[in-house]
Amino acid sequence: MPHISKTAGSVPASAIRMLTPFADKAKADGVKVFHLNIGAPDIKSPASAIKAVADFRFDHLPYSNSAGTLAFRQDIVEKYYSKVGIQLDTEDILVTTAGSESLSFIFHAAFDPGDEVLVMEPYYCNYNTLARMNGVNVVAVHTDIRNAFALPDAGEIEKHISPRTKAILVCNPANPTGVLYSKADVLAIANICRKHDLFLISDEAYREFCYTDEPYFSAMQVSGMEDNVILIDSASKRYNLCGARIGCLISKNKELMELVTKFAQARLCPPVLGQIAARGALDATPDYFKAVRDEYIARRDYTIAALNSIPGVFSPKPDGAFYTVAELPVEDATDFCRWLLTDFRLDGKTVMLTPAEPFYSTPGLGRNQVRVAYVLEVPALKEAMKILEKALVIYKKD
Repeated sequence: MPHISKTAGSVPASAIRMLTPFADKAKADGVKVFHLNIGAPDIKSPASAIKAVADFRFDHLPYSNSAGTLAFRQDIVEKYYSKVGIQLDTEDILVTTAGSESLSFIFHAAFDPGDEVLVMEPYYCNYNTLARMNGVNVVAVHTDIRNAFALPDAGEIEKHISPRTKAILVCNPANPTGVLYSKADVLAIANICRKHDLFLISDEAYREFCYTDEPYFSAMQVSGMEDNVILIDSASKRYNLCGARIGCLISKNKELMELVTKFAQARLCPPVLGQIAARGALDATPDYFKAVRDEYIARRDYTIAALNSIPGVFSPKPDGAFYTVAELPVEDATDFCRWLLTDFRLDGKTVMLTPAEPFYSTPGLGRNQVRVAYVLEVPALKEAMKILEKALVIYKKD
């Protein structure tokens, strides 16, 4: 039998989806599963996005430009980024098949095999998957749940920098923690990157989901860092167009953009219908974002209060995204999450959570933690929290 790739064998399975077969089996048996495991909100997409697709007429579907249609990129510049204080040219934008492809292109173009990228731990687990696929090593800088996952000081971050370090990768607001980095935090990270001549890769897919009164500060707004900053963005969460698979890679570094364009040309083009939907979404009104923000604040406030009312459970209050990490009174959260799907039922219902251990690189950390995505309406969250509280009592007895 031919040998398969050692690289492929080292790539971890998705922490977010690894328990899906158990959920599918439970649902096939008639069990209602409350999905708090995945960032797939029930919020409606903007009407303008749906209309753009419905109004599209064609008798064939051709390729677009490998960088995305010019009209779409112009709209990204004019209808979104100029309005949030970021001045771009269309040449600074490469439309990708979701944000994940943007990061994969960056690992190809800016890193050599064996190079390192620094991340704040816990971090979005697919960062590790995409890095390993491209021969890049993830180096984790620990942040602590009891300190609300606050950014470590510069000295602690710099301890992890080696001659192979090429970039610091941040998610702001963060998946899985919901931590929101302030302007001072972003400037502190940028100063480290400037000092050590590193790329600053900023994943800002959740930038519209911020729950403080402080204006959002993007890494693209740091002056004097034009060649260092790379922004990753996505239509998936902002407009709830997860299935459109449209994201973009943004940088003013001309050399980098020329290199990533080679990879974009090799995969021909991003999804055309997805671009149409995402372009239409850019016409979403401020009222749309306000309503979504208000809804998520209500969901967050209920979820955090409910979690912390359960004996032995602790979760800090996140200021962004729609996730939180919760510490549970269990030794093995992965086993508990599986047990919820295979063994526990409350009135024919159960809840699906994501074990947090795969979001850490440091062995043993996150073993008693879960990521909770508060992506359901409050009445459904109330049922889910009731199930979780009862399940923890039964699980500990078993």
